[in-house]
Amino acid sequence: MKTVTQFPRKIVENPDVGIEMPDGCVLSARIWLPADAEATPVPAILEHLPYRKRDGTTARDSLTHPYFAGHGYASIRVDMRGNGDSEGLMEDEYTEQELEDAVAVIEWAAKQPWCNGKVGMMGISWGGFNSLQVAAKQPEALKAIITLCSTDDRYADDIHYKGGLLLNENLGWGSTMLSYSSRSPDPAIVGDSWKEMWLERLENEPFLPAVWLRHQRRDDYWKRGSVCEDFSKIRAATLAVGGWGDGYKNAVARLVAGIGGPTKGIIGPWIHKYPHFAVPKPAIGFLQEALRWWDFWLKGKETGVENDPVMRLYLMDSVPPRDWYEERPGRWIAEHQWPSPGIATRSFSLAAGGKLSEGPAKVVNAKIKSPQDCGMDGGEYCAIWLGPEMPGDQRADDAKSACFDVGLTSSIDIVGAPVVRLTLFADRPVAMVAVRLCDVHPDGSSTRITYGVFNLCHRDGHETPKAIKPTLPMTVAFKLDDIAYQVPAGHILRVAVSSAYWPLVWPSPEPVTLNILTGSIDLPERAAGQGDEVSFEDPEAARPWNTQTIRPASNSRKVERDEKTGAVTLAIVDDFGETRDANHGLINGGIARERWTIHPNDPLSARGVTHWTAIHKRDGWSLRTETFSAMRSDATAFHLTGRIEAYEDDVLVYEKDFREEVPRDHI
Repeated sequence: MKTVTQFPRKIVENPDVGIEMPDGCVLSARIWLPADAEATPVPAILEHLPYRKRDGTTARDSLTHPYFAGHGYASIRVDMRGNGDSEGLMEDEYTEQELEDAVAVIEWAAKQPWCNGKVGMMGISWGGFNSLQVAAKQPEALKAIITLCSTDDRYADDIHYKGGLLLNENLGWGSTMLSYSSRSPDPAIVGDSWKEMWLERLENEPFLPAVWLRHQRRDDYWKRGSVCEDFSKIRAATLAVGGWGDGYKNAVARLVAGIGGPTKGIIGPWIHKYPHFAVPKPAIGFLQEALRWWDFWLKGKETGVENDPVMRLYLMDSVPPRDWYEERPGRWIAEHQWPSPGIATRSFSLAAGGKLSEGPAKVVNAKIKSPQDCGMDGGEYCAIWLGPEMPGDQRADDAKSACFDVGLTSSIDIVGAPVVRLTLFADRPVAMVAVRLCDVHPDGSSTRITYGVFNLCHRDGHETPKAIKPTLPMTVAFKLDDIAYQVPAGHILRVAVSSAYWPLVWPSPEPVTLNILTGSIDLPERAAGQGDEVSFEDPEAARPWNTQTIRPASNSRKVERDEKTGAVTLAIVDDFGETRDANHGLINGGIARERWTIHPNDPLSARGVTHWTAIHKRDGWSLRTETFSAMRSDATAFHLTGRIEAYEDDVLVYEKDFREEVPRDHI
């Protein structure tokens, strides 16, 4: 990545601008803008997040926001209400208060003497979500957005539920927010009120895993903020960006197809990171692409973005399975319509003897009763921490699944979302099915191409689950995740079906046997092209964050097997190290730990346990928070616990416990 130090316009930065909301709450903003902006006003770009501009997102903010300012924009990074250095309290994600605050910031920015009245909004993950949701509110000044690694459907495609099943990321990310939102503001910004603000946050901290778990079906809680409910509300020009290694890859195609206004999509090989510094490589000149978008929609410059392909996708080559990739070979392809008329459906049927065959569905009569630890090589739902989070060799999970294979005599380019259709019956009233599409290499190793999971109780829709009638056949159809992947000739294409997928999703309350009567998979096939069909500039960015490393970061992920009990545990440690800001001296650091345990024969043995440590200190001022979460279940309910411990100078100054019981609702 090329570091740019000289920009067309000189920059000034203010690390703390107070923006008063209509109810009097003051949000803290860090603003970069051209030094001459009041003489020559510029458009504004807003990023509105809970992740602490002082230390949480500073590394990426330093690369991005000065770059925009140097090219003629006021770039505004706001700490959301109740987080970082802002006043107030946070109750939940994507609340009406959060969105109203963002609208108020947009209106405030548009009226500033340095702004020309036009505003863009951008963000990745949380900031990508609220960019879409704020756009649906149609603030007059908001003309364009860039949404990355986000979703249009809060129920079907976020960290809570997938295919009507409970994702363990509901506990994992809820634990992340318990740590982030319980941290103190910086006294260097807020002054002597820091402790009062901190204790008020701690006292009012929500236990979000339980909040989200109370809504196990697609009810009004999830519909609010799901822009797929009415795409026509989004009138701002929308650039949607995703990564094949990320959990939010599916929304890009839906946004491009669903939004009636100007919309473009880009999906690369990346995990949950901005594409100018993302991995696996190749990274792209994302900031240059963003400037093309902003310059056209906010400044009226002819940049050619309106003529860009509707979808630019990175078609990944076949690679041996690994839990981490620095680079994925492949090529960029382009589609000028979406859905594309150049992508056809190629269907394969499950057949007896573990075969896949082209043609009409055949009787299979395949039984599968997966051990509960099937899925241990599935990787993270949302790879983010730059550790060994990708799905590894699938052979162990394949052995616990019903597999159907076909050898390929010619390569196939899969571009889009495969669709699985199964006629089957289950022997229990609550059951799930997981389907993986794998690329089996000549040496027998198995790479997961894409996957999907489905709650069979949701066969009539996610709003109206109902119990299964054991042994009564049912037919279900569901999509696997979007992907662009070339399987070469000489490899085996495998469909692997299992009745469990731990620790990605919470298990059914009883061991389940599935009997597959017939099944098929429709693959979206694109004719093979030659070389890159589009290209991007090499990545550029502003000067990196000026820091001093006190303790380096590290990551580990290992499977532990208890020889006495037979329990299997996935143990994850993400140590973020400790870093000192070289400009203002704040030290921040932390460690995230997760343990996911299950016995292969007992779904009710499932346990999830998390523990986060967060550290902040400077010149005799030292704070630490320890946050804990845990979840288990019996046949009828989920049982969750949580705890916050807050320390000042290693003295416990606050503690709080959470205990929740939530009934199981057909999960």
